[in-house]
Amino acid sequence: MPASACVLLLAVLLLLMTVRLPWSGDLGMHAAVLERLRADPLHPGNPLVDAATPSPYYSPWAVLLALTGSATGWGTFTVLRLGALAALVLLGTGVHAFVRTFTRSRAAVPLAVLCLLLLYGVRLFAWSGFPGLTSMSLTLAYPSTFAFGLAFHLWALLRRALAAAWGTTAFLGTGLLLAGILLVHQFTGAVAALGCAAMLLGARPWPARAVWLRVAAAGALAAAVPACWPYYGFYSLLGTGSGLDDIHRPLYDHLATKFCLTALGAAALVLRARRDRRDPLVLFFALGLAVFAAGGLSGHQAWGRILPAVLVPAQVALALETAGAGRRVRAALAPLTAVALLAGAWTQAGVLGYVLRPQAVPPVLRHIHTVALWPRFTWAAREVPARQTVMTDNYYALRMLPAYGPYTVAPAYPDVFLPDAARRRAATRRYFARDASRAERLGILKEYRVRWVLQQNGGPGLDRGDPAVRRTVRGPAGFTLSEVTP
Repeated sequence: MPASACVLLLAVLLLLMTVRLPWSGDLGMHAAVLERLRADPLHPGNPLVDAATPSPYYSPWAVLLALTGSATGWGTFTVLRLGALAALVLLGTGVHAFVRTFTRSRAAVPLAVLCLLLLYGVRLFAWSGFPGLTSMSLTLAYPSTFAFGLAFHLWALLRRALAAAWGTTAFLGTGLLLAGILLVHQFTGAVAALGCAAMLLGARPWPARAVWLRVAAAGALAAAVPACWPYYGFYSLLGTGSGLDDIHRPLYDHLATKFCLTALGAAALVLRARRDRRDPLVLFFALGLAVFAAGGLSGHQAWGRILPAVLVPAQVALALETAGAGRRVRAALAPLTAVALLAGAWTQAGVLGYVLRPQAVPPVLRHIHTVALWPRFTWAAREVPARQTVMTDNYYALRMLPAYGPYTVAPAYPDVFLPDAARRRAATRRYFARDASRAERLGILKEYRVRWVLQQNGGPGLDRGDPAVRRTVRGPAGFTLSEVTP
Protein backbone atom coordinates (compact mmCIF):
# COMPACT_ATOMS: atom_id res chain seq x y z
CA MET A 1 0.00 0.00 0.00
CA PRO A 2 1.21 3.56 -0.69
CA ALA A 3 0.53 4.58 2.93
CA SER A 4 2.64 1.71 4.27
CA ALA A 5 5.49 2.59 1.90
CA CYS A 6 5.38 6.22 3.04
CA VAL A 7 5.46 5.14 6.67
CA LEU A 8 8.46 2.93 5.96
CA LEU A 9 10.33 5.86 4.39
CA LEU A 10 9.49 8.12 7.33
CA ALA A 11 10.57 5.40 9.76
CA VAL A 12 13.95 5.21 8.04
CA LEU A 13 14.23 8.99 8.19
CA LEU A 14 13.46 9.01 11.92
CA LEU A 15 15.92 6.18 12.53
CA LEU A 16 18.57 8.37 10.92
CA MET A 17 17.50 11.13 13.29
CA THR A 18 18.28 8.88 16.26
CA VAL A 19 21.84 8.67 14.96
CA ARG A 20 22.16 12.33 14.02
CA LEU A 21 20.30 13.81 17.04
CA PRO A 22 19.72 17.23 15.43
CA TRP A 23 20.31 19.92 18.03
CA SER A 24 17.92 22.85 18.08
CA GLY A 25 16.20 22.99 21.44
CA ASP A 26 16.38 21.34 24.83
CA LEU A 27 18.68 18.42 24.04
CA GLY A 28 21.37 20.00 26.22
CA MET A 29 19.08 19.99 29.24
CA HIS A 30 18.33 16.28 28.91
CA ALA A 31 22.00 15.46 28.38
CA ALA A 32 22.88 17.55 31.45
CA VAL A 33 20.34 15.56 33.49
CA LEU A 34 22.10 12.32 32.56
CA GLU A 35 25.50 13.85 33.34
CA ARG A 36 24.38 14.81 36.85
CA LEU A 37 22.72 11.45 37.53
CA ARG A 38 25.80 9.57 36.36
CA ALA A 39 28.04 11.67 38.59
CA ASP A 40 25.80 11.24 41.66
CA PRO A 41 22.75 8.98 41.20
CA LEU A 42 21.29 9.73 44.64
CA HIS A 43 21.94 13.46 45.00
CA PRO A 44 22.48 14.88 41.50
CA GLY A 45 21.63 18.49 42.37
CA ASN A 46 20.49 21.07 39.87
CA PRO A 47 21.17 19.93 36.27
CA LEU A 48 22.33 23.36 35.03
CA VAL A 49 23.88 25.31 37.91
CA ASP A 50 26.01 24.44 40.92
CA ALA A 51 23.18 24.19 43.46
CA ALA A 52 21.76 21.36 45.56
CA THR A 53 18.17 21.62 44.38
CA PRO A 54 15.74 19.01 43.02
CA SER A 55 14.55 19.00 39.43
CA PRO A 56 11.44 17.64 37.67
CA TYR A 57 13.76 16.42 34.91
CA TYR A 58 14.98 13.61 37.19
CA SER A 59 12.33 11.17 36.03
CA PRO A 60 12.30 7.36 36.18
CA TRP A 61 13.23 7.29 32.48
CA ALA A 62 16.20 9.61 33.03
CA VAL A 63 17.40 7.52 35.98
CA LEU A 64 17.15 4.34 33.91
CA LEU A 65 19.14 5.88 31.05
CA ALA A 66 21.78 7.21 33.43
CA LEU A 67 22.16 3.82 35.10
CA THR A 68 22.47 2.23 31.65
CA GLY A 69 25.26 4.63 30.80
CA SER A 70 27.06 3.97 34.07
CA ALA A 71 26.76 0.20 33.71
CA THR A 72 27.94 0.07 30.11
CA GLY A 73 30.40 2.96 30.09
CA TRP A 74 28.65 4.46 27.07
CA GLY A 75 28.79 8.22 26.66
CA THR A 76 25.81 10.41 27.44
CA PHE A 77 24.94 11.06 23.78
CA THR A 78 25.18 7.35 22.99
CA VAL A 79 22.69 6.69 25.77
CA LEU A 80 20.44 9.43 24.42
CA ARG A 81 20.51 7.77 21.00
CA LEU A 82 19.51 4.49 22.62
CA GLY A 83 16.69 6.29 24.43
CA ALA A 84 15.56 7.90 21.18
CA LEU A 85 15.41 4.51 19.48
CA ALA A 86 13.41 3.03 22.36
CA ALA A 87 11.01 5.98 22.30
CA LEU A 88 10.52 5.65 18.54
CA VAL A 89 9.70 1.95 18.82
CA LEU A 90 7.41 2.57 21.78
CA LEU A 91 5.54 5.32 19.94
CA GLY A 92 5.11 3.25 16.80
CA THR A 93 3.84 0.19 18.65
CA GLY A 94 1.64 2.40 20.82
CA VAL A 95 -0.10 3.98 17.84
CA HIS A 96 -0.60 0.51 16.35
CA ALA A 97 -2.11 -0.83 19.57
CA PHE A 98 -4.41 2.17 20.05
CA VAL A 99 -5.74 2.27 16.49
CA ARG A 100 -6.39 -1.48 16.58
CA THR A 101 -8.85 -0.98 19.44
CA PHE A 102 -11.07 0.96 17.00
CA THR A 103 -10.74 -0.98 13.75
CA ARG A 104 -9.21 -4.04 12.12
CA SER A 105 -8.65 -2.20 8.85
CA ARG A 106 -5.08 -2.79 7.69
CA ALA A 107 -4.89 0.70 6.19
CA ALA A 108 -5.87 2.51 9.38
CA VAL A 109 -2.54 2.16 11.23
CA PRO A 110 -0.24 3.53 8.51
CA LEU A 111 -2.76 6.29 7.80
CA ALA A 112 -2.83 7.18 11.50
CA VAL A 113 0.97 7.37 11.58
CA LEU A 114 0.99 9.65 8.54
CA CYS A 115 -1.70 11.89 10.02
CA LEU A 116 0.12 12.15 13.37
CA LEU A 117 3.37 13.08 11.64
CA LEU A 118 2.13 15.34 8.83
CA LEU A 119 -1.38 16.67 9.48
CA TYR A 120 -0.72 20.08 11.05
CA GLY A 121 -0.63 23.25 8.95
CA VAL A 122 1.17 25.22 6.29
CA ARG A 123 3.26 27.14 8.83
CA LEU A 124 6.16 25.19 10.33
CA PHE A 125 5.61 24.18 13.94
CA ALA A 126 7.85 22.26 16.33
CA TRP A 127 7.47 21.66 20.07
CA SER A 128 8.31 18.82 22.41
CA GLY A 129 5.34 16.64 23.27
CA PHE A 130 3.86 16.96 19.76
CA PRO A 131 4.27 13.98 17.40
CA GLY A 132 4.74 16.02 14.22
CA LEU A 133 7.60 15.10 11.90
CA THR A 134 9.66 18.23 12.61
CA SER A 135 8.98 18.01 16.34
CA MET A 136 9.89 14.33 16.38
CA SER A 137 13.08 14.92 14.41
CA LEU A 138 14.29 17.35 17.07
CA THR A 139 12.86 15.69 20.19
CA LEU A 140 13.25 11.93 19.69
CA ALA A 141 15.65 11.76 22.64
CA TYR A 142 13.41 13.87 24.89
CA PRO A 143 11.38 12.31 27.71
CA SER A 144 8.21 13.70 26.09
CA THR A 145 8.53 11.30 23.13
CA PHE A 146 8.97 8.31 25.40
CA ALA A 147 6.01 9.48 27.50
CA PHE A 148 3.81 9.88 24.41
CA GLY A 149 4.58 6.31 23.39
CA LEU A 150 3.54 5.16 26.85
CA ALA A 151 0.35 7.24 26.56
CA PHE A 152 -0.79 5.47 23.38
CA HIS A 153 -0.16 2.11 25.05
CA LEU A 154 -2.07 3.27 28.14
CA TRP A 155 -5.14 4.29 26.13
CA ALA A 156 -5.07 0.99 24.24
CA LEU A 157 -4.79 -1.03 27.48
CA LEU A 158 -7.57 0.95 29.12
CA ARG A 159 -9.92 0.40 26.17
CA ARG A 160 -9.19 -3.32 26.25
CA ALA A 161 -9.63 -3.46 30.02
CA LEU A 162 -13.01 -1.73 29.76
CA ALA A 163 -14.19 -3.88 26.86
CA ALA A 164 -13.23 -7.15 28.53
CA ALA A 165 -13.96 -6.09 32.15
CA TRP A 166 -10.45 -7.03 33.29
CA GLY A 167 -9.73 -7.56 36.95
CA THR A 168 -8.41 -5.18 39.58
CA THR A 169 -4.75 -6.04 38.96
CA ALA A 170 -4.97 -5.03 35.32
CA PHE A 171 -6.59 -1.71 36.16
CA LEU A 172 -3.94 -1.05 38.80
CA GLY A 173 -1.40 -1.62 36.05
CA THR A 174 -2.96 1.18 34.01
CA GLY A 175 -2.81 3.43 37.07
CA LEU A 176 0.86 2.66 37.53
CA LEU A 177 1.49 3.38 33.84
CA LEU A 178 -0.25 6.76 34.12
CA ALA A 179 1.86 7.58 37.17
CA GLY A 180 5.00 6.78 35.19
CA ILE A 181 3.92 9.08 32.35
CA LEU A 182 3.21 11.90 34.81
CA LEU A 183 6.69 11.55 36.29
CA VAL A 184 8.48 11.26 32.94
CA HIS A 185 6.85 14.32 31.36
CA GLN A 186 4.23 16.24 33.28
CA PHE A 187 2.60 17.93 30.28
CA THR A 188 2.23 14.67 28.38
CA GLY A 189 0.89 13.18 31.61
CA ALA A 190 -1.91 15.74 31.55
CA VAL A 191 -2.71 14.78 27.94
CA ALA A 192 -2.65 11.09 28.92
CA ALA A 193 -5.02 11.75 31.82
CA LEU A 194 -7.50 13.56 29.57
CA GLY A 195 -7.28 10.66 27.13
CA CYS A 196 -8.05 8.20 29.91
CA ALA A 197 -11.08 10.26 30.93
CA ALA A 198 -12.33 10.21 27.34
CA MET A 199 -11.83 6.45 27.01
CA LEU A 200 -13.79 5.93 30.23
CA LEU A 201 -16.67 8.27 29.37
CA GLY A 202 -16.90 6.84 25.86
CA ALA A 203 -16.84 3.18 26.84
CA ARG A 204 -19.57 0.97 25.34
CA PRO A 205 -21.38 -0.49 27.17
CA TRP A 206 -21.32 1.89 30.14
CA PRO A 207 -18.98 0.36 32.74
CA ALA A 208 -20.57 -1.50 35.63
CA ARG A 209 -20.17 -0.37 39.22
CA ALA A 210 -17.42 -2.93 39.85
CA VAL A 211 -15.44 -1.55 36.93
CA TRP A 212 -15.74 1.99 38.27
CA LEU A 213 -14.39 0.81 41.62
CA ARG A 214 -11.36 -0.65 39.82
CA VAL A 215 -10.94 2.59 37.92
CA ALA A 216 -11.03 4.52 41.20
CA ALA A 217 -8.35 2.25 42.65
CA ALA A 218 -6.21 2.80 39.55
CA GLY A 219 -6.70 6.56 39.82
CA ALA A 220 -5.70 6.53 43.47
CA LEU A 221 -2.53 4.62 42.58
CA ALA A 222 -1.76 7.06 39.76
CA ALA A 223 -2.07 9.94 42.24
CA ALA A 224 -0.11 8.27 45.04
CA VAL A 225 2.97 7.03 43.19
CA PRO A 226 4.22 10.47 42.05
CA ALA A 227 4.03 11.70 45.64
CA CYS A 228 6.56 9.00 46.60
CA TRP A 229 9.11 9.81 43.90
CA PRO A 230 12.30 10.85 45.77
CA TYR A 231 13.97 13.12 43.22
CA TYR A 232 11.50 16.02 43.34
CA GLY A 233 8.17 16.96 44.88
CA PHE A 234 5.71 16.21 42.12
CA TYR A 235 2.84 18.11 43.70
CA SER A 236 5.09 21.09 44.35
CA LEU A 237 4.75 21.74 40.62
CA LEU A 238 1.04 22.53 40.97
CA GLY A 239 0.42 26.26 40.88
CA THR A 240 3.81 27.05 39.33
CA GLY A 241 2.52 27.21 35.75
CA SER A 242 2.37 31.02 35.75
CA GLY A 243 6.16 31.07 35.66
CA LEU A 244 6.02 29.13 32.38
CA ASP A 245 3.35 31.19 30.64
CA ASP A 246 5.71 33.49 28.76
CA ILE A 247 7.61 30.72 27.00
CA HIS A 248 4.34 29.03 26.00
CA ARG A 249 2.68 32.09 24.43
CA PRO A 250 3.67 30.94 20.91
CA LEU A 251 1.34 27.97 21.32
CA TYR A 252 -1.57 30.42 20.96
CA ASP A 253 -0.11 32.35 18.02
CA HIS A 254 -0.93 31.76 14.32
CA LEU A 255 -3.27 28.86 15.12
CA ALA A 256 -4.96 28.94 11.70
CA THR A 257 -1.77 28.53 9.67
CA LYS A 258 -0.08 26.15 12.11
CA PHE A 259 -2.98 23.70 12.32
CA CYS A 260 -5.32 24.38 9.40
CA LEU A 261 -4.84 20.89 7.92
CA THR A 262 -6.19 19.37 11.12
CA ALA A 263 -9.59 20.84 10.25
CA LEU A 264 -10.08 17.79 8.03
CA GLY A 265 -9.68 15.67 11.16
CA ALA A 266 -12.28 17.83 12.91
CA ALA A 267 -14.67 17.03 10.06
CA ALA A 268 -14.00 13.33 10.64
CA LEU A 269 -14.85 13.83 14.30
CA VAL A 270 -18.18 15.36 13.28
CA LEU A 271 -18.96 12.21 11.30
CA ARG A 272 -18.10 10.06 14.31
CA ALA A 273 -20.16 12.27 16.65
CA ARG A 274 -23.21 11.86 14.42
CA ARG A 275 -22.93 8.10 14.85
CA ASP A 276 -22.07 8.17 18.56
CA ARG A 277 -22.06 11.30 20.73
CA ARG A 278 -19.99 9.43 23.28
CA ASP A 279 -17.30 8.45 20.80
CA PRO A 280 -14.01 8.42 22.79
CA LEU A 281 -12.13 10.44 20.18
CA VAL A 282 -14.86 13.07 20.09
CA LEU A 283 -14.81 13.34 23.88
CA PHE A 284 -11.00 13.47 23.89
CA PHE A 285 -11.07 16.33 21.39
CA ALA A 286 -13.75 18.21 23.36
CA LEU A 287 -11.90 17.89 26.67
CA GLY A 288 -8.62 19.00 25.13
CA LEU A 289 -10.23 21.93 23.35
CA ALA A 290 -11.94 23.07 26.57
CA VAL A 291 -8.67 23.10 28.53
CA PHE A 292 -6.75 24.76 25.69
CA ALA A 293 -9.39 27.48 25.32
CA ALA A 294 -9.50 28.02 29.09
CA GLY A 295 -5.75 28.55 29.10
CA GLY A 296 -5.96 31.16 26.36
CA LEU A 297 -8.90 33.00 27.92
CA SER A 298 -7.44 33.02 31.44
CA GLY A 299 -3.89 33.98 30.43
CA HIS A 300 -2.45 30.63 31.53
CA GLN A 301 -0.56 29.96 28.32
CA ALA A 302 1.26 27.00 29.87
CA TRP A 303 -2.05 25.16 29.55
CA GLY A 304 -1.41 25.29 25.82
CA ARG A 305 0.71 22.17 26.25
CA ILE A 306 -2.59 20.29 26.34
CA LEU A 307 -2.91 20.97 22.58
CA PRO A 308 -1.96 17.38 21.59
CA ALA A 309 -5.24 16.37 23.24
CA VAL A 310 -6.95 18.41 20.51
CA LEU A 311 -4.76 17.37 17.60
CA VAL A 312 -4.28 13.63 18.22
CA PRO A 313 -7.97 12.62 18.32
CA ALA A 314 -8.64 14.62 15.15
CA GLN A 315 -5.68 13.04 13.37
CA VAL A 316 -6.59 9.52 14.44
CA ALA A 317 -10.25 10.09 13.59
CA LEU A 318 -9.35 11.12 10.05
CA ALA A 319 -7.27 7.99 9.59
CA LEU A 320 -10.10 5.80 10.89
CA GLU A 321 -12.76 7.43 8.73
CA THR A 322 -10.61 7.40 5.61
CA ALA A 323 -9.68 3.76 6.07
CA GLY A 324 -12.86 2.25 7.47
CA ALA A 325 -15.93 4.37 6.75
CA GLY A 326 -18.53 3.63 4.10
CA ARG A 327 -17.67 3.73 0.41
CA ARG A 328 -19.14 7.21 -0.17
CA VAL A 329 -17.33 8.72 2.82
CA ARG A 330 -14.06 7.09 1.77
CA ALA A 331 -14.46 8.35 -1.76
CA ALA A 332 -14.81 11.91 -0.43
CA LEU A 333 -12.17 11.75 2.29
CA ALA A 334 -9.40 9.80 0.57
CA PRO A 335 -8.38 12.46 -1.99
CA LEU A 336 -8.76 15.27 0.56
CA THR A 337 -6.63 13.37 3.06
CA ALA A 338 -3.98 12.70 0.41
CA VAL A 339 -3.81 16.40 -0.50
CA ALA A 340 -3.62 17.43 3.17
CA LEU A 341 -0.85 14.94 3.88
CA LEU A 342 1.11 16.10 0.84
CA ALA A 343 0.77 19.71 1.99
CA GLY A 344 1.96 18.73 5.46
CA ALA A 345 4.87 16.77 4.03
CA TRP A 346 5.92 19.72 1.89
CA THR A 347 5.77 22.09 4.86
CA GLN A 348 8.03 19.82 6.91
CA ALA A 349 10.29 18.56 4.11
CA GLY A 350 13.17 20.68 5.37
CA VAL A 351 13.94 18.01 7.97
CA LEU A 352 15.78 16.11 5.23
CA GLY A 353 18.57 18.62 5.72
CA TYR A 354 19.09 17.27 9.25
CA VAL A 355 20.44 13.96 7.95
CA LEU A 356 21.59 14.71 4.39
CA ARG A 357 24.53 16.74 3.19
CA PRO A 358 23.39 20.04 1.61
CA GLN A 359 24.37 18.77 -1.83
CA ALA A 360 22.25 15.64 -1.37
CA VAL A 361 19.05 17.54 -0.63
CA PRO A 362 16.93 17.83 -3.79
CA PRO A 363 17.23 21.38 -5.21
CA VAL A 364 13.48 21.93 -4.98
CA LEU A 365 13.61 21.37 -1.21
CA ARG A 366 16.69 23.41 -0.35
CA HIS A 367 14.83 26.64 0.25
CA ILE A 368 11.96 25.23 2.30
CA HIS A 369 11.86 26.84 5.72
CA THR A 370 12.97 24.62 8.57
CA VAL A 371 14.08 24.97 12.18
CA ALA A 372 17.75 25.90 12.01
CA LEU A 373 20.23 23.73 13.88
CA TRP A 374 22.38 25.32 16.55
CA PRO A 375 26.13 25.99 16.49
CA ARG A 376 28.25 23.53 18.43
CA PHE A 377 30.34 24.31 21.53
CA THR A 378 32.26 21.05 21.70
CA TRP A 379 35.49 23.04 21.35
CA ALA A 380 34.73 24.80 24.64
CA ALA A 381 33.44 21.66 26.35
CA ARG A 382 36.78 19.94 25.67
CA GLU A 383 38.53 22.60 27.75
CA VAL A 384 36.16 22.77 30.71
CA PRO A 385 36.17 19.85 33.18
CA ALA A 386 32.84 18.54 34.41
CA ARG A 387 31.27 20.35 37.36
CA GLN A 388 33.23 23.54 36.83
CA THR A 389 31.22 26.72 36.34
CA VAL A 390 31.21 28.86 33.21
CA MET A 391 30.11 32.49 33.08
CA THR A 392 28.39 33.26 29.77
CA ASP A 393 25.38 35.15 28.52
CA ASN A 394 25.30 33.50 25.10
CA TYR A 395 21.88 32.01 24.35
CA TYR A 396 23.23 28.81 22.78
CA ALA A 397 26.14 28.25 25.17
CA LEU A 398 23.82 28.47 28.18
CA ARG A 399 21.71 25.68 26.71
CA MET A 400 24.51 23.49 25.35
CA LEU A 401 27.54 23.54 27.65
CA PRO A 402 25.81 21.75 30.59
CA ALA A 403 25.26 18.79 28.25
CA TYR A 404 28.98 18.00 28.55
CA GLY A 405 29.23 18.32 32.33
CA PRO A 406 30.01 21.98 33.18
CA TYR A 407 27.66 24.31 35.06
CA THR A 408 26.63 27.82 34.09
CA VAL A 409 26.00 30.71 36.48
CA ALA A 410 22.50 31.47 35.20
CA PRO A 411 20.02 28.70 34.34
CA ALA A 412 18.95 28.65 30.71
CA TYR A 413 15.37 27.62 31.54
CA PRO A 414 12.74 28.54 34.15
CA ASP A 415 13.33 26.54 37.32
CA VAL A 416 10.66 26.50 40.02
CA PHE A 417 12.99 24.76 42.47
CA LEU A 418 15.91 27.22 42.17
CA PRO A 419 15.19 30.09 44.59
CA ASP A 420 18.00 32.37 43.38
CA ALA A 421 17.41 31.94 39.64
CA ALA A 422 16.52 35.62 39.16
CA ARG A 423 19.58 36.70 41.14
CA ARG A 424 21.83 34.50 39.01
CA ARG A 425 20.44 36.02 35.82
CA ALA A 426 20.90 39.51 37.21
CA ALA A 427 24.51 38.71 38.17
CA THR A 428 25.19 37.46 34.64
CA ARG A 429 23.73 40.60 33.09
CA ARG A 430 25.76 42.75 35.48
CA TYR A 431 29.00 40.92 34.75
CA PHE A 432 28.66 41.62 31.04
CA ALA A 433 27.39 45.20 31.50
CA ARG A 434 29.72 47.73 29.88
CA ASP A 435 29.78 49.94 32.96
CA ALA A 436 30.58 47.10 35.40
CA SER A 437 33.84 47.63 37.29
CA ARG A 438 36.62 45.10 37.56
CA ALA A 439 35.89 44.71 41.27
CA GLU A 440 32.23 43.93 40.54
CA ARG A 441 33.17 41.31 37.98
CA LEU A 442 35.70 39.67 40.28
CA GLY A 443 33.11 39.64 43.08
CA ILE A 444 30.58 37.86 40.87
CA LEU A 445 33.16 35.31 39.72
CA LYS A 446 34.10 34.58 43.32
CA GLU A 447 30.49 34.36 44.56
CA TYR A 448 29.56 31.72 42.00
CA ARG A 449 32.95 29.94 41.97
CA VAL A 450 33.40 30.64 38.28
CA ARG A 451 36.43 29.01 36.67
CA TRP A 452 35.77 29.94 33.02
CA VAL A 453 34.33 32.88 31.10
CA LEU A 454 32.91 32.45 27.58
CA GLN A 455 32.40 35.66 25.64
CA GLN A 456 32.71 37.07 22.16
CA ASN A 457 35.70 39.15 21.11
CA GLY A 458 35.22 42.78 21.95
CA GLY A 459 32.46 42.08 24.44
CA PRO A 460 32.48 43.45 27.99
CA GLY A 461 34.45 41.46 30.56
CA LEU A 462 37.95 40.99 31.90
CA ASP A 463 40.75 41.74 29.47
CA ARG A 464 42.98 38.92 28.24
CA GLY A 465 45.92 40.49 30.06
CA ASP A 466 44.08 40.76 33.37
CA PRO A 467 45.96 38.94 36.17
CA ALA A 468 42.73 37.11 37.07
CA VAL A 469 42.81 35.34 33.69
CA ARG A 470 45.19 32.40 33.41
CA ARG A 471 44.82 31.57 29.71
CA THR A 472 42.48 32.14 26.79
CA VAL A 473 41.30 29.73 24.11
CA ARG A 474 39.96 31.06 20.84
CA GLY A 475 36.89 29.47 19.29
CA PRO A 476 34.86 29.91 16.11
CA ALA A 477 32.58 32.89 15.43
CA GLY A 478 34.76 35.21 17.52
CA PHE A 479 34.26 33.40 20.82
CA THR A 480 36.94 33.21 23.49
CA LEU A 481 37.07 30.96 26.52
CA SER A 482 39.14 32.32 29.40
CA GLU A 483 40.25 30.35 32.43
CA VAL A 484 39.94 32.26 35.69
CA THR A 485 42.63 31.79 38.35
CA PRO A 486 41.20 30.06 41.42
